[in-house]
Amino acid sequence: MRAKTRHARARQRGFTLIEAIAALAISSVIIAATATLIHSVAMNFNRGTRGVDAADGLMLAVHRLSSDFASARFVAWMTAHGPALAFKGEPGDGDKPARIVFVGSRDSGFGSRADEVVTLSIERSGGLTRLVRRRAAWPGADVPVERLSPQDPVVLLEGNLDISFVFGGFARGGGLAWSAAWTDATTLPRFVRLILRDRATGADPVGEADFIVRADAPPACGRPAAGPDCLLRVLPPAKQAGGT
Repeated sequence: MRAKTRHARARQRGFTLIEAIAALAISSVIIAATATLIHSVAMNFNRGTRGVDAADGLMLAVHRLSSDFASARFVAWMTAHGPALAFKGEPGDGDKPARIVFVGSRDSGFGSRADEVVTLSIERSGGLTRLVRRRAAWPGADVPVERLSPQDPVVLLEGNLDISFVFGGFARGGGLAWSAAWTDATTLPRFVRLILRDRATGADPVGEADFIVRADAPPACGRPAAGPDCLLRVLPPAKQAGGT
């Protein structure tokens, strides 16, 4: 009788081996489920953060491009073929990246502005495509543009993307015509359109953004007494006389 009483008391003081193993198994299941839940939440949060970062980066790039194209100047620069209007949009050709080069103005502080050469190049590396902005001080039309070496590269866009630009100008019939290149022109384009394509989904995250080029004539053409010849005044005298 006393032995049975002692056995009953011993059972009340602790767990049996089977109960301990069962408790450990249940605890393991709970820990595993909790770890899976935490991992899932962390992954979703990380995806959301990357999505927000990508959207913010895209908005900053669009804002930068809008400011740059809006500041384009109607000026001339010297090329290997003589004076020309300072705007060039070239599609890619083999290893040569597509590139836009033009003269724009920037805020240099204290309410003053300075001219600079802006380049936007579409570069590919390691399966990624980048839209890179560079700049250089604008020394004036007497320095050949080929001698300029833009610096300060800034990656505006990067990813598994197809990036291209097209240029819109008014045709003789009055309509708007789009072209993949803008070279040797006597006017600036009125619009520059950015086209993005996600290679994985085919989606266009910006919906073909159009940027306005505000300058369509040199400042001299804004004077009350200006005539059609004001467009020629952006070129050096040698060009106006028919020289090179």
